[in-house]
Amino acid sequence: MTSGPIVEAPDGAVEGVQSGALHVFKGIPYAEPPERWQPPQPVSRWSGVRRALDLGAAAIQPPSKPGSIYEISADQPQPMSEDCLTLNIWSPAGVTGAPVLVWIHGGSLVIGSSREGFYDGARLASRGIVVVTINYRLGVFGWLAHPDLSAENPLGISGNYGLLDQIEALRWIHRNIAAFGGDPANVTIAGESAGALSVMYLMASPLARGLFAKAIAQSAYMITTPMLKERRHGLPSAEEDGTKLAEALASDIAALRAMPALELALAASSVGFAPFGAIDGHVLPDQLVDVFDRGEQAPVPLLAGFNSGEIRSLTFLVPPPPATAAEYEAVICDRYGDLAGDYLRLYPATDVQESLYGGTRDALYGWTAERLVRRQAALGQPSYLYFWDHGYPAADSSGRHAFHGSEIPYVFGTADRTTSRWPNMPSTSQERALSDTMIDYWSSFARNGQPAAVNAPEWPAFGRAGEAMVFENAPRPARDLLPGMYALHEEVVRRRRAHDIAWNWNVGLWSPKNPATA
Repeated sequence: MTSGPIVEAPDGAVEGVQSGALHVFKGIPYAEPPERWQPPQPVSRWSGVRRALDLGAAAIQPPSKPGSIYEISADQPQPMSEDCLTLNIWSPAGVTGAPVLVWIHGGSLVIGSSREGFYDGARLASRGIVVVTINYRLGVFGWLAHPDLSAENPLGISGNYGLLDQIEALRWIHRNIAAFGGDPANVTIAGESAGALSVMYLMASPLARGLFAKAIAQSAYMITTPMLKERRHGLPSAEEDGTKLAEALASDIAALRAMPALELALAASSVGFAPFGAIDGHVLPDQLVDVFDRGEQAPVPLLAGFNSGEIRSLTFLVPPPPATAAEYEAVICDRYGDLAGDYLRLYPATDVQESLYGGTRDALYGWTAERLVRRQAALGQPSYLYFWDHGYPAADSSGRHAFHGSEIPYVFGTADRTTSRWPNMPSTSQERALSDTMIDYWSSFARNGQPAAVNAPEWPAFGRAGEAMVFENAPRPARDLLPGMYALHEEVVRRRRAHDIAWNWNVGLWSPKNPATA
């Protein structure tokens, strides 16, 4: 039997496959099989040659919502296991010292995996970069905090296991990626949605410092993060949430550890357990807004942006529209007080449904994207903002123009690898050209911190004029995206922070009464 390319890496030799001009390695373990609710342990060096030919199992997770375009199992069930801490590598054959892009999948920290077809790294790697995609623990397995778990830990902390997995993956990459042709000093972390939330967690975590040199955050959301042990901003502590989960399942930690994995995942989902990071003073030192305000985040170049139709595929994030425009205006005036005029100028009553979509989009994703580039620019780091406003017939006709995640197949060049529920992407020269441009920009940023593309406009760094790139049918430079958007939502969050009120999905009609001052 003919063998594929073999790499002698510090943690052990691996055999992959030759795919055109690329060497591809799949399912490489970056940590030991994890013990439930314990930090990941570095993988032991293996003897012999490990065959890295198949994608690793996905993390244990409940089914996605029936009918969702993000339904991973719509085509075929995927293997799942608690032994899921693996990564995949696409490397140009013969390359040395190449830039490395590490992709962290999204899925609300509940679902998803590196097995998904549109995360195939071949097209990106063809631009001369090494692409790595990773798995990490999800849901109750990756993010449960509990007093009994904290008592087991020498630091008195628990939770954040999924984030610790991501950090362990970066440590493995730092040790081993040179053997695959990558430069461990030129690693870019990238992700979308919960993957972009993870990027922000990594930028804020002291444990990840020095493990990456650049960051890409697609549709990130800088929401309130639970404290590990105390109530803040109107949220229960992470340990309190974990205690409620255990009580709801009539279990203690020992019993939860004994539950079959899928049964536990389904039970946690059924009682509404929502996984998030926990501010523990060690893995996550403080609220993301505070870390970035103090300039204590990783001082690295950043590319960040959001989509015009984020909420069109996430409609559960908005309430049903009121019966009349007057009712909408009355509620906004009641909730936003002296800021109501600014809110209604941006999200008017002339089209309430669109205003509901726009207000939630901007409070979560638009504000976050601009805040990120503003804070990185304040550190003197090159920062680039984008706005994805591209649609195509199948998406637009279903009311999902530029929906959440719709840029991903363009970034990876994988329009033919989406699931059956994804709005069918046309195979036209225009769509391929846009994807090629996105691949150029993203791989160029991974290379040298500056997004550039062949036969495409120069992407201006974010500065005083609010420079950005808008992606419609083709990219075009712009200034001052959505005027007034950032200022409004920054002021809302500033006041809520001062009065210990959460800034999450409580937007628009679901907003609490905003304080009159900070």
